[in-house]
Amino acid sequence: MCDASVVPPDVTVESGWRAIKVEGPLDFGLTGVLLAVAQPLADAGVSIFALSTYGTDYVLVKESALPKAVVALSSAGHRIESSAPR
Repeated sequence: MCDASVVPPDVTVESGWRAIKVEGPLDFGLTGVLLAVAQPLADAGVSIFALSTYGTDYVLVKESALPKAVVALSSAGHRIESSAPR
């Protein structure tokens, strides 16, 4: 996974993903954080690509599904802050 601008021309890619970052850092003792994000998205029919790092989690959704994802997460009680894409 990398920024689309650095993909070599001979590599097949699937572009059009947007990242939703879980506010971190997250303590390793926490459980169910990713489930709390993934479950409302699954219930709304939004496919995800999940990525965990040392300090937090990211959930990637297709750009076309982002509005549906925001509604699903907001309805589940998550606070969504948007930022302009790079």
